[in-house]
Amino acid sequence: MGGEIAHAIASAGIPVLLQDVDREAAERAAGAAGDASGLITPVTDYDGFGDVDFVVEAVPEQLPLKQEVFAALDEVTPGGAILASNTSSLSISEIGAVTLRPDQVVGFHFFFPVSTNRLVEVTEGEDTTTETVQTAVTFAQAIRRVAIRCVEAPGFVVNRVLNAAVSELWRAQEEAGIAVAEVDRIVGAASASGLGPFYIADLLGLDTVVAVAEYLQASFGDRFYVHQGMRALVQEGHRGAKTGQGFYEHPG
Repeated sequence: MGGEIAHAIASAGIPVLLQDVDREAAERAAGAAGDASGLITPVTDYDGFGDVDFVVEAVPEQLPLKQEVFAALDEVTPGGAILASNTSSLSISEIGAVTLRPDQVVGFHFFFPVSTNRLVEVTEGEDTTTETVQTAVTFAQAIRRVAIRCVEAPGFVVNRVLNAAVSELWRAQEEAGIAVAEVDRIVGAASASGLGPFYIADLLGLDTVVAVAEYLQASFGDRFYVHQGMRALVQEGHRGAKTGQGFYEHPG
């Protein structure tokens, strides 16, 4: 996801520093982004972050991990830089609380696949200023995205709607014992989605999908369903396309 976001920004002619856990991972992500423009620079640690204006974090959906990253970003970036999270459901206020600039922390949520999906959710926390939100919206427009503004709530706008719908498919599949491939086929045949819900979950990362589903269920109750088979796959270390195995096999 980080590589795709970097590519979207670089495609608009904006230089990008792409940081990952180590040099090899950063270079691999930059290569996967297909940087024909040469504007993506892979870095380790936070080399060069003292000159950035806008940061988009895209680590897994774990609040402690995101807070750890934001505390580090608060130290290494200029005081005027906006710190944005690609979180799909977590509290912007809680993420920003670990920084000395919660007023400059905002949600900036892209949707998969970033290359073709133009939507970005710009989410304000309790402390986010109107100026920060407007800057984020302007930046989204600069990289040719369509921004929708929202205040923080579990799932924000899009995932709250989508998960409410896909929860019923997950529930029906497990209760009726229908093969996941058949559910995906039926959804595709109905032109309800370009890809079936289980295949999409594999591409997004089953660990991320389960984390969001559990968070929404904890927030809104059992009308949001957590797929037990998906949870079991994650517990076994199968997280979808990024590990090569999920509901489907993903060679390579």
